[in-house]
Formats: sequence, structure tokens, C-alpha cells
Amino acid sequence: MRAAGYDAKARLLQVQLDDGVTLQYRGVGEETWRQLRYSSSAWSYYRDNIEESYASARVTTTAASKPGKNPLDDLFDN
Repeated sequence: MRAAGYDAKARLLQVQLDDGVTLQYRGVGEETWRQLRYSSSAWSYYRDNIEESYASARVTTTAASKPGKNPLDDLFDN
């Protein structure tokens, strides 16, 4: 896992994997985000508690395809 971000209002978790694929998970509670964020093994927590428990959508935006642009920036209006 390369990066992760969370929007509490939208209950949206966005995860960028090492291969560059970015996935969004809707309906994720703040406690799940906190557990992921502070886990000693975020990858294991993600695989055990998020990957199989929530439906994902692959992020495919033009902004994500721009060189140097991290798709997680869109989650935080950067």
C-alpha cells in the first residue's frame, strides 16, 4: 500500500496500491479508518478488514492520469 486517505463527511476511504491502482471504498466508518491509520501493519489490516468487507471502485479520472498528480490529492482538494 502506497498511500491512504479518508473523508469523514463522505465516509470515503481511498487507497493507492504499490502498482499505482487507486481504489475507493464508501461507507467506511471513522473507527475503521483510525484502525488502518495507526495499525502497525496497515497492509494486513487493509486485507483483513477492508478489502473483503467493502465494495471498491477503481478511481479513473483525468486528474489521476496527469504525471506527478496523486489521485489522493483530489480527496483532500489539493
